[in-house]
Parts: sequence; structure tokens; C-alpha cells
Amino acid sequence: MSKIKIFALGGLNEEGKNMYVVKVDNDIFVFDAGLKFASDKLLGVDYVIPNFDYIKENKKNVKGLFITHGHEKNMGAVCDIISEIPTLKVYATKFTMGMLKKELLDSNVKYNHRNLISIDPHKKINFGKSSIFPVRLTHSIPDNVGYALNTPDGTIFYTGNYVFDATMLGPYKADIGKLAYIGKQGVLCLLGESMYADKIGYTSPKNRIDKLIKDTINKAENRLIVTVFTAHVSRIEELFNEISKTTRRVVVMGHKLQGIINDILDNNYIKFDRERIGDLSNINDKDVIILVSNEREKPFMNLNRIINGYDKFIKIKPTDTVFFMEPINDYNEKLAIKVVDDISKLGANVITMSRKDNLLHHASSEDIMLMLDLMNPKYYMPVIGEYRHMIANANCAMHVGMKKENIILKQNGEVVNFVKGELKDVFEKVKVDDILIDGNSSKDIGELVLKDRELLSDNGIVIICATLDKRTKEVLAMPEVLTRGFIYVKESNDLIEEMKKISLDVIQENTSDNYVEYNKIKLGIRDRLSKYLYEETECRPMIITVIQEV
Repeated sequence: MSKIKIFALGGLNEEGKNMYVVKVDNDIFVFDAGLKFASDKLLGVDYVIPNFDYIKENKKNVKGLFITHGHEKNMGAVCDIISEIPTLKVYATKFTMGMLKKELLDSNVKYNHRNLISIDPHKKINFGKSSIFPVRLTHSIPDNVGYALNTPDGTIFYTGNYVFDATMLGPYKADIGKLAYIGKQGVLCLLGESMYADKIGYTSPKNRIDKLIKDTINKAENRLIVTVFTAHVSRIEELFNEISKTTRRVVVMGHKLQGIINDILDNNYIKFDRERIGDLSNINDKDVIILVSNEREKPFMNLNRIINGYDKFIKIKPTDTVFFMEPINDYNEKLAIKVVDDISKLGANVITMSRKDNLLHHASSEDIMLMLDLMNPKYYMPVIGEYRHMIANANCAMHVGMKKENIILKQNGEVVNFVKGELKDVFEKVKVDDILIDGNSSKDIGELVLKDRELLSDNGIVIICATLDKRTKEVLAMPEVLTRGFIYVKESNDLIEEMKKISLDVIQENTSDNYVEYNKIKLGIRDRLSKYLYEETECRPMIITVIQEV
């Protein structure tokens, strides 16, 4: 018998940042390490990753990090983790591992090749008294797997992202037989995704858009520009399958997108004549189809460059058709509407689709209930999704007969304890928080930086500059006032003059013949000006004081 702990470092009550930990006695198994795309409120932040201090502090006991598939929400934090824990062993299927190695190379992260271990679906990996068994599941990317962690007290199964779609074959095909077999052996706890739990029915066939792609290609009499997410490989394959039925040539824009397409062709996931993939010399051909990558961390960045005339190779023409091959979501709706409007102003035809008409490859209610029926778990823990999705997931479980007391709803950091195969809730917690990543930096920018950015964006900045005589410590001239994003100087002379007087008073109060209290000056100017400016303007700009001696 074993003591088992399960908790999330990220992924509960949020979309993205998936990272789940299962501890079997002293052995630690980590599943996924993803990122979350920053909202507009996180000024200047590119993405958010989980705090993985627990992994660093217990690295000697970590048996491995097991990645389900190559999407950012599940794999996006791996580079950051490896850069701090270079000895960590990472397990992933062949296609996923290929994507990870490209990300490590692009991020200039050094790693030990022996620690990156490619695995095959349906081949067991032993870890003493426990073992890991990867099971292929259907998602929008090849080689997606869920993980069965076999323990002396039963199996812990983590689904990752999945759908049930019998039409998706080869590296996408779910092994339902293996799922049923694991279920018969005894599943202690199932960790199942929640994102579409509130959607009635199966996700399939709403996850496929082959008919829309076909209609779009046939109706576009001239050049067709298609925006694609590099991570949604099945969509790219759908597109190439429909293009193959025509005589059109393809031009791929974007290094990352080109790499993905090369991998698809190299692995024979699609059959397409490489001779029909053109180059920049074909970009103005009447019947060409141009693929433009659109990454979630910077939505429509490449398309915006083209719209605004910053791309030296391609300009949008009135005869073009621009096709958005992903549904417009809540998080990018405002930006998407602006982009569509800008394209329309250029005279081009625009084709979009809504999330209501098309779904991504995530489990809806019937998918979830089928998974529960196959696995027949003793306990069920909804994961991957916002809290309303987790509640909907729990309702699915009760609909197929699970007892409410056997359904586990937790927040990040809250620990689920099993002792001898029974749930023992002792209200244990581990440290969790968000690590904010800005640009190429792998370090958390922190809440203080974010607050400063928010302050600057809302109220602007005021800079007070003063010059003192190096010998006498006298103020050589009235302090200068510089502002950005706060007031229009020419219309605020009285306000500026009063700011100068206040600053001068503070400087003189903290200056003697032979000594200057720089800290007291900076704090004093900030405090007095803050109070004065709020009384006059109801704004609180950032105040910076610069004192120099000459």
C-alpha cells in the first residue's frame, strides 16, 4: 500500500499553464508543463508559467516530466524548467519531442540529450514499484497521449486533451481498447479535461472544417491568404488534403510554420507533392495559396505586418481572399474584429468562423462521459479549464452515476491525499503562483514591475531634475519638470510652476553646506508631489527624481 498525493501547480480554474504532480510515496511524477497566454491586464507580459519551486526543491525524487503533446498550454514552460533544472528527465512521443527540441534550440537553452527521452505509445516504462503507460488519444496534433501511472493501489490516469473521433486515423487514432483494458484493471483516480464540458454532445464533427476549406478554395478566384496556427497540425493537414485536389501552388511564410510542414511531410502524415510548394517568386501568382502563421502569444502579428505595409514581400490586394482558419475566440475577439476591418478597408474578401460553428479538439460532454464509462474510476478529478468548466465536468460524472463525494474539485496547490486507496482530505497545500515572462527573459518580472507598468499606463510619469553646485551644494537653477502621459505641459503652466516650487523646497530642506540627503529628497518630493497632484488632477503618476552635482 502507498501514500499518494495529487495536486496541480497550474491548470485548475484557468485556461493553460497545465502542470500536474502525482507523488507515490517518495517518487514524484510530473505531467505537462504549459504556459498561459497573458491577458491585456498583464502589461508587456508575453506569457505566464507555473511556479515550479516544488520541482526544484524535490528534484532528486522526480522520476520525470511527461508531456502529453506539443501545444504551448501543455509544453510551453519546459524550456524555462530545463534551463533551471538541467538534470530533469523529460519523456514525450517522437513528434512532440521533435517540437520540444526545436523550442530548446530557438530559446538557446542548453540540455543533455540523454535527458530527453522519446517514448512509444502503448509501451510501459518501469519506475520501481510504479510504471507509466502512455495511451494514444485523439487531438489536433499527432502523437498525443494520455498517461496511466500504475501504482500498488490502482492507476492514476491523466487524459490531457482529447476527443473521440473515429475518422482521425494513424498518429491521431485513439486506442479505445487500451482505455477499456486499463479501466478493467482498476483506476483509482481519473484526471480528465474540462474545457468543453459545458458543450452538449460530442465535439466531432465540429472539430473538422474540410468542407469549409474546400468551399473557400473553390470560391477564391484569385490569390488566397490563409492564417494558421502552427500547433494545430490537423487543420494544416486538412488544408493540404484539399489543396492536393486542385492545381494550386502553396507558399509558406514563417520559419516555424515551414518547419512544422516539413515534419508533417517527412513523417508521411499527408501525401502532397513537394514540387507544389513554391517560394517568394510565386507570391504574386494569381492562383497561389499563401500560408501565414498566427501564433497565440502574439495574435495576428504577421498578418498585421502585411496589412500595415511592413512586409517587403507581400501586400494585400483587392482581389485577395483572406481566410482565418481558426475560430475567433473571446480572448482575441476585439483584435480580430480590428484586423478584419483593416483587411476590408484594403478591398479584400474576408472569411472567418465563430467558436459556435467550429470547435477545437477538446472533449465535450459526451466525450467526457464516454471516457468515464471506459475508465470507470473510483474517484474523478476535473482538470484543465476554468472553474465553471470543472463544475460542468463534475456534472457529467454525476450524470453517468458517479457519487458526488467521489468527485474531487480543487484549486491549484490544494493536495489530494490517498491512503491505502481511500481519499483522505487533510487540507494540505503547496506553494503556487504565476511566473510572469517578458520577452526573451526567463526570469519572473514580478508584481512590482507589473504595478509600475500599470501605473505608467494609467497615470503617466513625472521626472524632476535638479543640479547642485558640487562645492557649495546650492541649487544652481530651478528644478526642471518633464512629463510623459500625464499632462499637456503648454496648458498646465501653473501646475508645472508649483511642482518646481515644491521640489525646490524639499531639496533645500535636505541640503547643508557639505552634505545632501539624497534619499530624503527623493522620498520627500515623491510624497509631497503625489499628494499635490492627486488633489489637483485626481491622478497618481509615477514620480522619479534625478539629482546631479557639477
